[in-house]
Amino acid sequence: MNKIIFLLALVIGTTFASAQTKSLHDFTVKDIQGNECDLSQFKGKKVLVVNVASKCGLTPQYEKLQELYQQHENDHFVILGFPCNNFREQEPGSNEEIMEFCKLNYGVTFPIMEKVQVVGDYKSPLYKWLTEKSENGKMDAEIRWNFQKFMIDENGQIVDCILPQAEFYDQVTAWVEGK
Repeated sequence: MNKIIFLLALVIGTTFASAQTKSLHDFTVKDIQGNECDLSQFKGKKVLVVNVASKCGLTPQYEKLQELYQQHENDHFVILGFPCNNFREQEPGSNEEIMEFCKLNYGVTFPIMEKVQVVGDYKSPLYKWLTEKSENGKMDAEIRWNFQKFMIDENGQIVDCILPQAEFYDQVTAWVEGK
């Protein structure tokens, strides 16, 4: 009986440990131009991952995101935008149209990735990791709408999740500055 309990504990511990060892840096995605983007290039940086959309009531958040990026891009900080069309089809454009919209309307210079699924059966592997405790070892975090933010530390581990409509500027600033 003790051997069975030991083996069960070993299996559970190994599963939990392997989920925790996976990090943001283990993923490769495509950028908005379709080029491979190995997220290990962000080792040593704090990363804010945001699912974005161009035709959403929250789209003006691009302005504050760009401000944050410009203020802290030299502080080992980066924002990664992931367009998605999961919520009321508020990101219907092509990758080219999305990038043009971001640059023309908000002067976005932080990296924008190709459009992905953030919920449902076709959820991207990165968003599966971000939203499922069994994958990230930290928390479950259902994507509720466009502009949900994930704070990722320098080691590629999830620190926190900020809901789409929550004020985020001061919280992210304090986190980046280590306050």
